[in-house]
Amino acid sequence: MERVISKKDEIKDVQPMRSLEKIEDMKWSLQKWCGQRDYIMFLIGINTGLRVSDLLKLKVKHVKGKKKITVREGKTQKPRVIHLTNIYDEIQSFAECQIKTSEWLFSSRKGNMPISRIQAYRQLNKAAEMVDINDGVGTHTMRKTFGYWHYKQFKDVAELQMILNHSHPEVTLKYIGITDEQIENNLNNFYL
Repeated sequence: MERVISKKDEIKDVQPMRSLEKIEDMKWSLQKWCGQRDYIMFLIGINTGLRVSDLLKLKVKHVKGKKKITVREGKTQKPRVIHLTNIYDEIQSFAECQIKTSEWLFSSRKGNMPISRIQAYRQLNKAAEMVDINDGVGTHTMRKTFGYWHYKQFKDVAELQMILNHSHPEVTLKYIGITDEQIENNLNNFYL
């Protein structure tokens, strides 16, 4: 019997991908074993930090020919500007093919609707399994990976907190996996 994963369980158990090699392995696996739809979903997810529920609501017309879009987040109902410049060419190529078959960017094979959150979860897990990534992977891995790497690059927790619409900086740091151990290691190596 298949275990049903709740949103709360998935968010708690999944981790960001902290290795660029694992991210590249995941991209390769998604393209090879799952297909372009799932690869593009992962690509947008790790480059924007959108929740999977907001990703799956995207239609081809929302991204076609656009380098930035505004999304009203389902959970917070706040508008958020999403920049697609760094992945523009790949999205446009995929959107061009998608427009011929569905209005949805991530269309289901079961008619004119998007894939479900559960299907997205299954595809991500299938791809992770194919490349031996065993660290809790789920749909929230994409958002957490975005957060982790944004923080690593810019070291601005306040900005990331605003992007992810979190209530407090500690929530953001815990969410992206900046653990007490990492903080302790940093403090042990800090010297003026």
